Amino acid sequence: MQRNPMAAMDHLNPATGRMADNVVGFARALRAAGLPVGPGAVIDALDALQLIDIGQRADLYATLEAIFVKRREHLLIFEQAFALFFRAAEDWQNMLDSIPLPDAAKKKPPPASRRVQEAMSPSATRDLPSAEEQELRLAVSDKEILQKKDFAQMSAAEIAEVTRAIARMKLPQAELRTRRVRPDKRGLKLDLRRTLRASLRSGGEIVDIRRLGLIDKPAPIVALLDISGSMSEYTRLFLHFLHAITDDRKRVSTFLFGTRLTNVTRALRQRDPDEALASCTSSVEDWAGGTRIATSLHSFNKLWARRVLGQGAIVLLISDGLEREADTKLAFEMDRLHRSCRRLIWLNPLLRYQGFEPRAQGIKMMLPHVDEFRPVHNLTSMQTLVEALSSAPPPHHFSAIRSAA
Repeated sequence: MQRNPMAAMDHLNPATGRMADNVVGFARALRAAGLPVGPGAVIDALDALQLIDIGQRADLYATLEAIFVKRREHLLIFEQAFALFFRAAEDWQNMLDSIPLPDAAKKKPPPASRRVQEAMSPSATRDLPSAEEQELRLAVSDKEILQKKDFAQMSAAEIAEVTRAIARMKLPQAELRTRRVRPDKRGLKLDLRRTLRASLRSGGEIVDIRRLGLIDKPAPIVALLDISGSMSEYTRLFLHFLHAITDDRKRVSTFLFGTRLTNVTRALRQRDPDEALASCTSSVEDWAGGTRIATSLHSFNKLWARRVLGQGAIVLLISDGLEREADTKLAFEMDRLHRSCRRLIWLNPLLRYQGFEPRAQGIKMMLPHVDEFRPVHNLTSMQTLVEALSSAPPPHHFSAIRSAA
C-alpha cells in the first residue's frame, strides 16, 4: 500500500498544513532556475523532512541541499533560491528566523540572481511548459524577426530569448588532418605489423591485409574579443556564444582585450553560464573602456601565440576595429598573428550597415591580414559563423574588399 506524501507531511506543520505544498513549489522554482529537479527528488525531500526538526532552519537547508543539489555549480543557485523562497513564505516566518543560514548563503548574491528572481515569480512557479510548448511560443514571423534583429536594438526579453538560442547552438567538429595514424579499413597505408601478426593465426596461408588511416582532430579555436566601450552592446552575447562553443568542445581559448589582454579561458569552462560570465567580468579591469588593439595583439603574440596557436588553430577576432592609436605597429601585429594561425576570421558588428566602407585607419591596416571578414550582430550571422567554422575558407574572399581598402 502506497502512502500519500502530501498527506504524510500535514502533521509536520500543524499550524498551516502547507509544508508539502511549499516543498513542491520550491522544487518547481529550482527547476525554473535551471536545476534538474524531478518528481523523484520531491518525494525524497518530503520523506527526508519527516526525519528532522523542521523548526531548525539550518537542518532544513542541509536536508534540501543534499537532495536537490547534484553538481557543484548548482549550489549557488540553490543558496539564493532557498533564501528568497522561504523568506517570502509568510506562514514559515517563525521557523525560518530561528537559526540563520550557513555562511555560504550570506555572501553577496551570486551571478545567477536574476535567473533565480525570475524563477521566484508567480508565473514561473506554475507548471513548466514542455519543450514543444516553448518552441510554439513565438510565431514563425516573430522567430524570423528575432533571427535578423540587431543585438543592440533588442529588448531585455528578446535578449533573454536570444541567450537561450545561443546556448542551444552546437559547433560542428571542424576536423583537422594530423600525421598520426590509427587502424582504418579504408586507409591508404599498409599496417605491416598487424598484417603479419594476423597471418600467423592461419599459418600464413590466408593474408588479411590491415591498413592505417590518418587521424582527424577538431581544430583548436582561439577567440580574441574586444570589450571596449564601442562594443559594450554586443560583448555579453558574444561571451554567451563563446561559452556555448567552449562547453561543446574543450579546445577553445578565449581572450578579452580593451586596453590590455586578459585570458578568461578557465572562467568560461564553468558549466553555469551566469557564473562563467561573472567570473570573466570580475577578472577584467578594463571593461567598457578604451581600445588598444595593437598593444593587446602584441601581448598575445608575445605571451600566448606559441601556447595556443599550435596544431592549426582558427582565430576569431571579434572587434569593430576602431583603434585609438592606429599606426604601423597594428599592421605588423596583425600580420604576425595571421602567419601564426591556420585561419584568421574577423567578426565585425559594423558590417551590419549595408553601406559599410573600411574608412577608419585601424580597419584599413587590419583588413589585408585576415582570411575572412564577417558580420556578427544577430542570430543569423552567428549561425552562419558556426557553419563556416566547419568548412574550408573560400578562395579570394577579400579581393574586392582589399581593393576598396
